[in-house]
Amino acid sequence: MTRCPCSRGLPLDECCAPLHRGERAAGTAEQLMRSRFSAFAVGDAAYLLRSWHPSTRPADLTLDDDVRWYRLDVLATSDGGAFDTRGTVEFEAFWRSPDGRGSLREVSRFARGADGWQYVDGDVAAAG
Repeated sequence: MTRCPCSRGLPLDECCAPLHRGERAAGTAEQLMRSRFSAFAVGDAAYLLRSWHPSTRPADLTLDDDVRWYRLDVLATSDGGAFDTRGTVEFEAFWRSPDGRGSLREVSRFARGADGWQYVDGDVAAAG
């Protein structure tokens, strides 16, 4: 059993993997953000592109195989629930590479439409 990288404490196959495989949709902006973090951690660029809003989605995405994303802390959420069409999630994501370690802190914006929740964009802040 592999623990899900999103830090919820569940097995990957019960948590974010069904979203990655398209078997289930994210119910909240936070759930989508956690599934996107897990996609970075497991190297699933295709899911990252599918869950990215078309207005800001890049044409392609290449992940750095040397960076290992290993921990996620959700710091705050605003809206993004079952009855919302917009939401924000502030988080800090921790990484390691052969060159060192660090973290990324971001306030991400999400929108929910006919295709469910999608990542729109975010503001990167200095990590704590």
